[in-house]
Amino acid sequence: MACPVRCGMLGAQHAHAKGKLKAVLGSPLLDLVGICEPDQRIQEKFKRSPEFQEVPWVSQGALLEDPSIELILVESRVEQLVELGRAAVDAGKHIHMDKPGGTSLSAFRELLDQAEDKGLLVQMGYMFRYNPGFDLVRRAVWEGWLGNVYNIYATMNKDLPEKRRREFAFHSGGMMLELGCHLIDMIVLLMGEPNRVISFLRSDGGFDDGLSDNTVAILEFEKALATVEVGAMEPEAEVARRFKVTGDRGSVFMEPMEPPCVRMCLREPTAGYRAGWQSLAIRDEPRYVRDIEDLAHCIQGEATFQYSYEHDYIVQKTLLHACAGGDR
Repeated sequence: MACPVRCGMLGAQHAHAKGKLKAVLGSPLLDLVGICEPDQRIQEKFKRSPEFQEVPWVSQGALLEDPSIELILVESRVEQLVELGRAAVDAGKHIHMDKPGGTSLSAFRELLDQAEDKGLLVQMGYMFRYNPGFDLVRRAVWEGWLGNVYNIYATMNKDLPEKRRREFAFHSGGMMLELGCHLIDMIVLLMGEPNRVISFLRSDGGFDDGLSDNTVAILEFEKALATVEVGAMEPEAEVARRFKVTGDRGSVFMEPMEPPCVRMCLREPTAGYRAGWQSLAIRDEPRYVRDIEDLAHCIQGEATFQYSYEHDYIVQKTLLHACAGGDR
């Protein structure tokens, strides 16, 4: 077995940061050297948090200048992700950068181009890439079980407390930027780049914070449509999150997506499954574990990374179109 990949975490304010830290500390494939939160005031606050009690806090320079560190996990606020990711790439580190890829398409393109030029991996923090339910959805589409796919419908709402709404109101995309990115990542993976994006960004929650809390994007492909719905006001929303793919020979849908609950309908028996509706047994796995362990294997040369720079660019381009509103 290869030695664990030495890594550091840069930023701690992302919504996924605590979960990523838990996954790293629990993995024999990774060795966490330290964490840096560039905002010292925030760092002092996090030092008192139970999740961060047992980890070393170091400076940004200590992380980026240590030649033994191969991987940096960028877990900052969305507004800082690309800046800090670029700093890590400049220092010659592979990065796991949480989602989305910032708010500037050109800045994200520059980060990807620089990483590619240096032969460095960029793994985006889209949490459904390693979800076992989506593993099956991808097989159903790519192996032709559903025939010609003509429609995808995805919804990922949240019941966002009033005190947290301003965290997501910094960008006009609001909830589409925050959560719609996960769905768009999967849709682009299945269908490629859309020909057209139409979106509606509404603020219907009755709060004076400017958050786009009721959002819809329609992605048009040559022979298919995909609808992405993201809102901030649905009670117990996680249970009703859904991803459905429909083709002329069958359909498959997940509801909820975590833990994955999958049903499928086939016109004819296919790939060992019977015709008609059926519920499929899908194992549940904790978030982030497969992500970071796959990345560790790729860094060690034991696996081939599956997500291209071009895929990540198209996802970000599509997302920012959806977050701009109107017809793109």
